[in-house]
Amino acid sequence: MTFATFKNLHQRQQADYLTRHGHPLAQRTEDSFDLHLFAVGSFYAEVWRSRGEDAILFIHVFEHAGGLHDYLALISIGSY
Repeated sequence: MTFATFKNLHQRQQADYLTRHGHPLAQRTEDSFDLHLFAVGSFYAEVWRSRGEDAILFIHVFEHAGGLHDYLALISIGSY
């Protein structure tokens, strides 16, 4: 799926697509929010929820690696 196509989906469809096709990379907290980062093809999706809640507040989608800055310390790339 392309970045533009994903962005044009309704949030429920985005969440479903992430569940089926997204690759979970990391999770973190910011203020009173739980954030989950997914890789989806050539872009990334960050799912925002209120801490302890299941309902998604919004999904932030970005293409540039600069958006990964807050996650770099959380992502472990092992040696195989």
